[in-house]
Amino acid sequence: MLLNYIKIAWKVLLRHPFYTFITLFGISLTLTVLMVLTSFVDHVIGSHYPETRRDRALYIDRMVQTDSGRTSSSSGPLSFKFLTDYAKSLKTPERVSIFSSMSNSNAYVGAQKVKLTIKFTDADFWEVMAFDFLEGKPYSQQNIANGDFVAVITDGFKKQYFDESSGSVVGKMVEIENIHYNVIGVVKGGPITRLFSYADVYFPYTAPKSNYQNTGLRGDYQAILLAGKPEDMDMVRTEFQDRVSRIPVPGVENGFKYALAEVRSEPFLGFFLGILGGNNTARLAIFYSVVGFILLMLMGLPAINLVNLNVSRILERSSEIGIRKAFGAPVRTLLWQFIVENVFITFIGGAIALILSLVVIQLINHSGLLAYADLTINGSVLAVSMAVCLVFGLLSGVLPALRMSKLTIADALKS
Repeated sequence: MLLNYIKIAWKVLLRHPFYTFITLFGISLTLTVLMVLTSFVDHVIGSHYPETRRDRALYIDRMVQTDSGRTSSSSGPLSFKFLTDYAKSLKTPERVSIFSSMSNSNAYVGAQKVKLTIKFTDADFWEVMAFDFLEGKPYSQQNIANGDFVAVITDGFKKQYFDESSGSVVGKMVEIENIHYNVIGVVKGGPITRLFSYADVYFPYTAPKSNYQNTGLRGDYQAILLAGKPEDMDMVRTEFQDRVSRIPVPGVENGFKYALAEVRSEPFLGFFLGILGGNNTARLAIFYSVVGFILLMLMGLPAINLVNLNVSRILERSSEIGIRKAFGAPVRTLLWQFIVENVFITFIGGAIALILSLVVIQLINHSGLLAYADLTINGSVLAVSMAVCLVFGLLSGVLPALRMSKLTIADALKS
């Protein structure tokens, strides 16, 4: 029976090419926008190069210090010493990496200034992240212990700084802020949306201007706690929070008197939602409300237009409805037929939207608007897109189907 409904839907599509074009155009355009947006969201919060281990990583990005009256607070990244004492010494994580927030610097190629984003890291940074080394290797704990002036650079900075015919640049020197560093490795760069890994140049934390010697609680550093497997993340978080509960309070930091010091270790989505403020429940509520509103606007309005088109299309088949009812077809059967037909048409529009989305995504990836952009239609994006197709088909098909299936035999045959 289902196959027969699909055959009928196909015949209906071929009967009126103009209606078909308008319907498929509205469906495919709407779903293309949704697919591209879904791909971008996945690009931002999903596990992608070089942060491919987000599914078992907990992020520590700031400390929030609150006064005794809970009326004011101060927050910011942490000091290297604090993270060494409270995070690096944990027993449950597989790895702990400490690294600085992104900061800016400059290099010069002749008289031309090259603006750079730099990051100071420990040796474990290269084990927590999954960078592809195109040349050389990462700096080691021995390089850090020796205080070596070494650097890992991205392929993008290599193209800017070195002559294209220079071949391998491992062992060559780069001058940044009047300091010479030996290039020890070259990695494929990542997009700026990977906030914890993005930089043009990476230095050991012992390099000049890293401020790792700061002895306060706050500084310029962040950390990632990498659990052995996703199931261990709660155990890692519990151990870290137990350590954090031992922070001496009250205290004074940069002239601010605090009575409470809070440091959270959260999955990347929790960190991402942290910009909304509030507790986790409030953040999630706001996030899903915003996503729901956007989906409603992108799907609801086109669905309303398609409802009108579908009503017009189904009205032309009123005689068919009347005849089928005269021969005893129940309302449920007619309703199911029209819903299946509409969902089938929607999935045709979804297939067109998938092709258009792949084209748009490739254009974005190669446009240079977002360096190292790697938007893609992966399994997660495809699953969400299929669910959206189904919902869209139901939204634009149920009302017309319900209206037409309830026509009386006499009214249907008169039409």
